[in-house]
Amino acid sequence: MTRVSLYILVLLILCSNTKAQEQVHPQSTKYEWPTDPAVKEKLETWRDQKFGMIIHWGLYAVPGMIESWALCSEDWVSRDTNSNYADFKNWYWGLKKDFNPVKFNPDQWAQAAKDAGMRYLVFTTKHHDGFCMFDTKETDFKISNGPFASNPKANVAKYVFDAFRKQGLMIGAYFSKPDWHCPYYWWPMYATPDRNNNYDIRKHPWRWNKFKEYTYNQISELMHDYGSMDILWLDGGWVRPLETVTEEVRNWGANIPAWSQDVDIPAIAAMARKAQPGLLIVDRTVHGPYENYQTPEQRVPDKQLENPWESCITLGDNWGYVPTDKLKSSSKVIHQLIEVVAKGGSLLLGVGPKPDGTLDTAVVQRLGEIGNWLKANGAAIYNTRPIQGYKSGNVYFTQSKGHSVYALALLDENAPMPKTIEWDINVPPNGSKIKLLSTGTNVKYTIKNEKIIVTLPPAVQKLKGYPALAFEFVVALD
Repeated sequence: MTRVSLYILVLLILCSNTKAQEQVHPQSTKYEWPTDPAVKEKLETWRDQKFGMIIHWGLYAVPGMIESWALCSEDWVSRDTNSNYADFKNWYWGLKKDFNPVKFNPDQWAQAAKDAGMRYLVFTTKHHDGFCMFDTKETDFKISNGPFASNPKANVAKYVFDAFRKQGLMIGAYFSKPDWHCPYYWWPMYATPDRNNNYDIRKHPWRWNKFKEYTYNQISELMHDYGSMDILWLDGGWVRPLETVTEEVRNWGANIPAWSQDVDIPAIAAMARKAQPGLLIVDRTVHGPYENYQTPEQRVPDKQLENPWESCITLGDNWGYVPTDKLKSSSKVIHQLIEVVAKGGSLLLGVGPKPDGTLDTAVVQRLGEIGNWLKANGAAIYNTRPIQGYKSGNVYFTQSKGHSVYALALLDENAPMPKTIEWDINVPPNGSKIKLLSTGTNVKYTIKNEKIIVTLPPAVQKLKGYPALAFEFVVALD
């Protein structure tokens, strides 16, 4: 078997098993509210947005494989048993010479996000593999130093951020704290047994200090050279001060070493907020003053949470582009969005552009379907806050900052439209007006035994495949 054939086989294994391989960050169990007035104001603005897009795009898009993780030598990562790890790493790093996204179209991405009803962006400026999607001065391992270097839009992150700003979205920069390509994190002198740095920091403080300097300088570039920024979204929660490593974190499976992988987030935060006042910092899973909101991954929490949070969930099965990926239906995404918002959070939906720099047509279509529903029903989602009684059967509730309460009934996309919708909490006083948001008209209802039964208009009953109905009314709240 030739080396090329071997890597094709490896990729088939990786792509077919990505869902099973998925590594999910644990959710922090503690939360500390910010005290900086500018950060508090920004946080409340962010909590109004409810729906965002996270974009994973990097070397892994070229072969269409699971993002970065194939480089990691942990037993959950599948590679062909006959493959040579050193050769595999060299092949992966070598994808730099093949990454030439000649159709790069950030305006298409931003328009798709806008059409989907999304209100904020998180763009992956660097994933764990260390390949930078911005024109950093700290390394040549970047999109602007390869076949795409001569393109006018070679500084990819700049044009992504600009395109999404033009559409009015809040802007967030994803940045991986670990960097597997950087010699100050994975020292080439040693093997790389897992995701952690591969040398004892206590014995080699100079090398770790160089990595801290490298990290600080790259984030400084993003904060100073790429326009207004709302969110610094830091991934790789195993890079953290040793004192924050709880038993829960040790059980996570990240094999946290006996030394502290502290990159001095307080110093980074001070620098970043001087450049970007009010900046939200999301140091994922590291509870404290620099995890301004929590980020449960690929799941919706079981219950309502009082702290600011977002569920980051993929539209398909993968964060990056995989050609065989299976997309969730628009109904499923809308149902997740409703549940997330009713429980007090926001939904950050993950998409991966193709290696040519465009979003797949099916992705754009799915996003448009979600947006069509939000155009008619967005008042029940945006600028809302959770209400104590948030669920009755398949009906979820949100409330505006004023006096309105919204009931959002999830509908089975494979079943006929029901004739009635009912719930037994947040029941308005008899004689109240209940408006169906999608039509703007009031609906008829009865209240019996403290349960409300809403009769759907005939025209609505004829609809097929509608994901959810939203009703607006006023109820006396304690």
